[in-house]
Amino acid sequence: MPDLFNWLLVFLRASALLAVFPLFAYSNVPRPVRIALGAILAFLITPLLPIVSTASLDLWSATGLMALEVGVGLLLGFVSRMFLYALEIAGSLIAMEIGLSMPGGLNPFTNTSTTEVATILQNLGVVLFLSLNLHHGLLVAFQRSYDFLPIGGGRLHEAVVLDMLSRTNHLFWFALQMSAPILAVSFMVTLIFSVLSRAVPQMNVFMENFSVRLLAGLTVFGLTCHLMGEHIANYIGRLPEDVVRVAQLMGMN
Repeated sequence: MPDLFNWLLVFLRASALLAVFPLFAYSNVPRPVRIALGAILAFLITPLLPIVSTASLDLWSATGLMALEVGVGLLLGFVSRMFLYALEIAGSLIAMEIGLSMPGGLNPFTNTSTTEVATILQNLGVVLFLSLNLHHGLLVAFQRSYDFLPIGGGRLHEAVVLDMLSRTNHLFWFALQMSAPILAVSFMVTLIFSVLSRAVPQMNVFMENFSVRLLAGLTVFGLTCHLMGEHIANYIGRLPEDVVRVAQLMGMN
């Protein structure tokens, strides 16, 4: 019975992680697949962990322990998924500057409305995520999290809150860095047409500005895709260590 309860606790943390984990959390991945993966992870990891004593646990204590493991899994999964949010923000900034924010397209992974540029960047991020085998690295980081954050040992310290706020701040900074070349070109085009509107009042500045911004923005976007890929690879390469770091902070006494 303790072995089964131990497996259940690991299964809850793994299933909560996979519920928001990049790739596996997408709507086109069937829920039974995520549940099966969570069960397999629990079967592989449970024998490596000490058995949780159930002698002193009543119904409410056991329920609280299970809820704690679900919360830990969701937090670790959120940390591993943050790069997709950053790419969506970057894509929205780029699309707004070059005039492609309306109408929004349908993201095939999440079935939500988003800009086409954000979808392209997220697809690029997913391809790099798989190419660098980071899905394996994050699963290894999940197993390592038990070294610092054993079952029932999670606490929401002030250091955890500050760390998450710092990561959120870095998320917006990363999105701004990704969109900086297009923002600069858009600013230059707007500045040039502001001067031209003074020199040639008869010019339809709005229509000409829109066309030039779109053409220049798409050109720069295509020319900087390689640099964006390198920037994304550098960011997501740190994800396994970020997951372990959050587990360390939550496991502090």
